[in-house]
Amino acid sequence: MIFLYILLNTKNKTWRCVFIIMRIGIISDSHDDIINVKHAIKIFNEYKVDYVIHAGDYVYPGIVLEFKNLKKNIKFVGVLGNNDGEKIGLVKSFTTIAGELKGDFGELKLDDEIFGIYHGTNEEIKKSIILANYYDILICGHTHKKDDKKINRTQILNPGSAHRNLQNDDVNKKASVIIYYTGVQKYEFIELDK
Repeated sequence: MIFLYILLNTKNKTWRCVFIIMRIGIISDSHDDIINVKHAIKIFNEYKVDYVIHAGDYVYPGIVLEFKNLKKNIKFVGVLGNNDGEKIGLVKSFTTIAGELKGDFGELKLDDEIFGIYHGTNEEIKKSIILANYYDILICGHTHKKDDKKINRTQILNPGSAHRNLQNDDVNKKASVIIYYTGVQKYEFIELDK
């Protein structure tokens, strides 16, 4: 799905057209919360995303099977988190729904943007990935805290936890996901609590 987005620079009165080529749904740290996973899937379907990327910590392999409820054309990709001990079960669940489990680290190239996907378990590895200055977007989780800082060329996106009971400070009071728009490189956090 392609959308035209017009950017106006009021300072020098110039404008440019940018095309939004894809919408990407981002989720992490669902930790068996089937209610919020179903809510996230509903949001991803409503936004008509092209991909859903899960940054790990599914915990129970059966939670992955819920993603079969994504609309038929939505691709589901994920990496492992530190609480994903049932790796064989997760591989089977991903295979059952025609998803793609990348292992501990994943990489995608979507619309000339390079995405790195890492749960974020090891802070030194995460820092090295960022400082390599290779990825346009680094999707991560683990901390249960929303993050959207940019370091050099890399936009770091952490949706926070998708689980209802794992928020751990005033900024991260509610479970959330991210919708990312390629082309314009914009994103929005969407809370899962009704």
